[in-house]
Amino acid sequence: MGAVRAYLAVYNWVLFAGWSQILYSAVFALYTKGMPAVYDAVEKPLQIWQTAALFEIFNSIVGITRSPVMATLPQIASRVFITWGVLFSFPEVRDHWLVTSLILSWAVTEVIRYSFFGLKEVFGSAPRSLLWLRYTTFYILYPTGICSEAGLIYVALPYMRETGLYSLRMPNKLNFAFDYYYASILAIFAYIPGSPGMYSHMIRQRKKALAPKPKET
Repeated sequence: MGAVRAYLAVYNWVLFAGWSQILYSAVFALYTKGMPAVYDAVEKPLQIWQTAALFEIFNSIVGITRSPVMATLPQIASRVFITWGVLFSFPEVRDHWLVTSLILSWAVTEVIRYSFFGLKEVFGSAPRSLLWLRYTTFYILYPTGICSEAGLIYVALPYMRETGLYSLRMPNKLNFAFDYYYASILAIFAYIPGSPGMYSHMIRQRKKALAPKPKET
């Protein structure tokens, strides 16, 4: 195994372990205490492992992985924004039911994805059942995840406006103004053209990945 494959194997299995912890903690909190307890149960590992996914942008840019940069960048950036720019910054939204939907959608997706790529890097292939899950569960989990992301930004908007957090008002030494509230509204609208394109991309990936292999003659 070369250095690149070893790096990717370690990366995928570490992230698999992290997201498995998130999934277990979320389900346990949901079962024992209900939806309002889910975020508190996963806050630290969610922040750590979702931020660690930024390495995937780097991996794509330098060619370590074959994932297109233009597909990887917005997906990871939106998740990091939700993790830090919404959930961390505005505690008022953390007990909303969309948080549970979000975390479960993310966690199930990532446990499947990282185990699939981890096995591929170590053994060269993954079981057919895991291949099917990798390229099929997105039909449900991508819409639930995207809707949860956009919904949580919307839920946080009143608190963004009230607190003015991360906004820069005029006049100031930089002679520059930035309104986090309106930037977040634009982020919601960005999901409208972006999500169908990503969904179509994943459907094409599924057809390619699950296509029958040509018979050897």
